Amino acid sequence: MVDKQFWVSGNELSKWRDAAITSAALSTNVSKVEVDWLLQEIAGLDSLALRIGSFKEKSQIPLKLTLQELSKLWQERLSENLPVQYIARSTPWRHFNIKVSPSVLIPRPETESLIDLVVALQSNNPAIQEGNWADLGTGSGIIALGLCSAFSKATIYAVDRSSQALSIARQNAHDYSLDNRIKFYQGSWWEPLDFLKGEFNGMVSNPPYIPTATLPNLQPEVFKHEPHLALDGGDDGLECIRHLVKTSPDYLRPGGIWLIEMMAGQADKVKQMLYDNGSYSKIEIHRDLAGIERFALAYRS
Repeated sequence: MVDKQFWVSGNELSKWRDAAITSAALSTNVSKVEVDWLLQEIAGLDSLALRIGSFKEKSQIPLKLTLQELSKLWQERLSENLPVQYIARSTPWRHFNIKVSPSVLIPRPETESLIDLVVALQSNNPAIQEGNWADLGTGSGIIALGLCSAFSKATIYAVDRSSQALSIARQNAHDYSLDNRIKFYQGSWWEPLDFLKGEFNGMVSNPPYIPTATLPNLQPEVFKHEPHLALDGGDDGLECIRHLVKTSPDYLRPGGIWLIEMMAGQADKVKQMLYDNGSYSKIEIHRDLAGIERFALAYRS
């Protein structure tokens, strides 16, 4: 899918930039740095051109949206905490530039470590590079893309309940010519993949893990705009993780990998769930770059 382009003169865009920087400077919650990041994303300008103002001389600059729409969305950024990534409709993640919308979570740097962990495992077990892998709750499709990048011979099955999220994920796969290796299914967790029970080398998921009562305490950008379907983990935040612990043994091969992201403070409970289930071995907890126990790894016995 080719993004539609709208054209504006460099002088017009420069005036918009100056006004946006001024409004950000007067705001208590928006950094003026966001203005140039946004223009790099929606206008394809580089940081040097923005810094020295050389773009002002251009007669036409392509934008992803009209200047009027950009102004409207920037006001929502200032007044309603609209995430700047939703204005840009994209955000960087690993070596990808990911399309996003309010139908999907904005990819976080922490989630990159899920792919790093999987890559590290292949040195001791090259066979995991092939066969079937599942990305459950795919959202924008970042984990599926990351798995494709890590394992050139694997087939990735990406599942999400939201048809809108799957639409974004399919666009991202298409942008990187990976739609022939990622198979998308709408449904709840493993359910659409019943026809492949016992045939997966691994499962990776970043499920909802925020306790329901905690949601209003999140940053306004997150609570007001990101999809609660992808955030709300039930009363204790562990509802979805508990389901994945229970159901995954039916789908994983012996030795198959079970890997999830979780919230700070949940590691001990998740580890105990895995032990109590009796179908997992070599259970490990891994920390993110901030030192938080963020990832649970286990193997199907």
